[in-house]
Amino acid sequence: MALMINDNCEVCDACVLECPNEAISEGDPYVIDALRCTECVGEFDTPQCQLVCPVEECIVPNPDFVESRDELQLKYDSLHG
Repeated sequence: MALMINDNCEVCDACVLECPNEAISEGDPYVIDALRCTECVGEFDTPQCQLVCPVEECIVPNPDFVESRDELQLKYDSLHG
């Protein structure tokens, strides 16, 4: 499942540099491209954006993009060839 950033975002930039897939772009709140978000599967054990975000419950699962770990790995592999 891809992640999304909700309206609790403080637009602090903490998450942007942590994303290995460059899925996070500027906005208010920031926006996560669900087609690029792998929840860091393929790179890390946990989503790095959630680890660095200073706002609790700001980065949450996107209910419109439900994917298994295997599907997230395939997406990661296609992004990083």
